Amino acid sequence: MKRWLFPACFRHVEGGSWSVDFPDLPGCVTAGDTLEEALSMAREALSLHLYGMLEDGDAIPESSDPTRVDPGERAFVAPVEGLPDLARDEIRNRAVKKTLTIPAWLNEAAEARRVNFSQVLKEALIERVGG
Repeated sequence: MKRWLFPACFRHVEGGSWSVDFPDLPGCVTAGDTLEEALSMAREALSLHLYGMLEDGDAIPESSDPTRVDPGERAFVAPVEGLPDLARDEIRNRAVKKTLTIPAWLNEAAEARRVNFSQVLKEALIERVGG
């Protein structure tokens, strides 16, 4: 599993929350009510951002040296690990709602037997597509 480390700027904002941005990755930003939450959100944001770049065929830039990044006042820099493969797996395995049409008699018979429609459809599709 490929991983990347990028420096993130954690900024303490008024009210006690934290904003996070990645100087090497414009548009990759997040926030958290606590420092712990901000760090967790930073990992997720970085992983999703890198996943999106890879899906779009964009080149992943070189990571800056964290000691050369100036975060400004009330802020610090910390390396954050991005795992786009985990983001990909989570996105691809999420449940997707589908609407379908079946004959009324089949619906009645299946409901009488307490059939789990989603499970049956999932199993049939996996068998059909070889997944």
